[in-house]
Amino acid sequence: MKPMARTLAAALALFAVNAYALTDSGLAALVDQRLAGDRTGACMAVAVIEQDAVARAFRCADPKDASRIDVNTAFEIGSVSKTMTAVLLADLIGQGKASLDEPLSDYLPEGAAVPEFEGQPILLRHVVTHTSGLPALPSRLGATDMNDPYANLTEAALLASLGDVTLSAAPGSAFEYSNFASMVLSLAVARRAGSDLETLLKQRLFAPLGMDSAYITNPPDGVRAATGHTPNTKPTPAWTFATDLAGVGGVRATLDDMVRYVQGNLGFIESSISPALELAQQQVGEQPPMAMNWMLAQVGNRRVHTHEGGTGGFSAFVSVDRGLRRGVVILSDTAWHSIGSLGSLGLHLVDAAFPLGKPRKLAQPPQELLEALAGDYQLQGAMKMTLRQRDGSLFAQAAGQPEIALAFDDAGDFFPLELDALLTPQKKANGEYGFTWTQMGAVLPATRINEKDESTSAPALSDEQLIAYAGDYPLMPGFVLTVRTRDGKLHAQATGQGEFPLDARAADTFEAAAFGIEIVFKRDADGKVVSLDLHQGGQVLSGVRN
Repeated sequence: MKPMARTLAAALALFAVNAYALTDSGLAALVDQRLAGDRTGACMAVAVIEQDAVARAFRCADPKDASRIDVNTAFEIGSVSKTMTAVLLADLIGQGKASLDEPLSDYLPEGAAVPEFEGQPILLRHVVTHTSGLPALPSRLGATDMNDPYANLTEAALLASLGDVTLSAAPGSAFEYSNFASMVLSLAVARRAGSDLETLLKQRLFAPLGMDSAYITNPPDGVRAATGHTPNTKPTPAWTFATDLAGVGGVRATLDDMVRYVQGNLGFIESSISPALELAQQQVGEQPPMAMNWMLAQVGNRRVHTHEGGTGGFSAFVSVDRGLRRGVVILSDTAWHSIGSLGSLGLHLVDAAFPLGKPRKLAQPPQELLEALAGDYQLQGAMKMTLRQRDGSLFAQAAGQPEIALAFDDAGDFFPLELDALLTPQKKANGEYGFTWTQMGAVLPATRINEKDESTSAPALSDEQLIAYAGDYPLMPGFVLTVRTRDGKLHAQATGQGEFPLDARAADTFEAAAFGIEIVFKRDADGKVVSLDLHQGGQVLSGVRN
């Protein structure tokens, strides 16, 4: 359940202004352009909602798999569930039973050890904007099978995990996407409402909107649960959650359920939950811009509410464009978050000026790339890994494990056929290659071991030296990279994005390795920093310092 994955380059597309008026056949043709022949083998249920018209498409990468999904198929929607938890919270606020400015601890059992920072508590406002300071996952997750990571997490273990946390900064001061915090909110909302979460969702949200097939653990008659798949086409088990924690990502729904949800958010369905739907859409966070568990994307002069979701075998994308009174739903029976998520298709359906993208297809890797990648690496916080090339292919071997063959696709990524992982090559400013390894939701930068001495001797910079880089660097009109100093490091933040730290790697060179970003600052004849080049994904964006 990852946040919507947007690289800086993708964010530049947020200046679009065009939109589609689609028929079923027109939507199917668009989905096919992105999906047909894709090496993931995914199937998707897609809808575009415009005023009183709805275009729907059920498409698969391979037409022979068409029977996998239909109108009665329920998909795991992952973190899109968080927007529904926010609606339940907004409903409580409307009833006078809750407030965003109340401490989270007030909603939990007495004695729950909710951390504070120098007397500053975590408020509900911080939870719905992912600024609580709680880490991504609870310390007592208890996972014994990462194919179903939340299956063993109980309410008691979740609350006990709060006592293991020491906040490093004031709540509200920094964005850090947290499934941990969202599970605590799910429990808090259920407790304050005096109902289990599934009953609460059915009574307060699903029934008023006519989402008759949506559920957490108890599917209605006639609903068929889809089988999830990893992006290497392998079936994978469904995820399970304790009911009152499932607001983090445990809702399952059909395409028409989600169409009704979007129609409700657009105001096309008037019901008892309408005030809460509207309240949950009001902006409550600034960096990045957020409503209550909704991401706010700037598209031309409009703010579009978006959220993506992902579980072990599913991906989802939902958008609500109040300006154009238009919405998009994509439900996939295959997990796409390790390969760039559904944003390519989803954002294109939001606005036609976003690039649609194309299917990932198997390809032959260039020999020079194979040779450049071969070597020994250390994965950040994990094991060592050796890459070897022979017979036109790349092979990976983690320390103490068998060697595995890696296939290659025309998007430029390597991937194993027997497990869900991704190796993404990254070309540095000096022409050398490294990579990131993505697995189980973690993105691990790899450091070449024979370069380790160089990396550990990266320059130690004083606060005065770091301040010399601080400033605003416009990369495009309306899109600025702001560089600032904090806690002895540089941090960067692009317009509408969260802040990320930069690590010094060499003179005037900094890196955010997990994002594949390298920034090289340029100086004038007097030695003053005047511009930067941002390297990411083989592209370079340049900005002159304001």
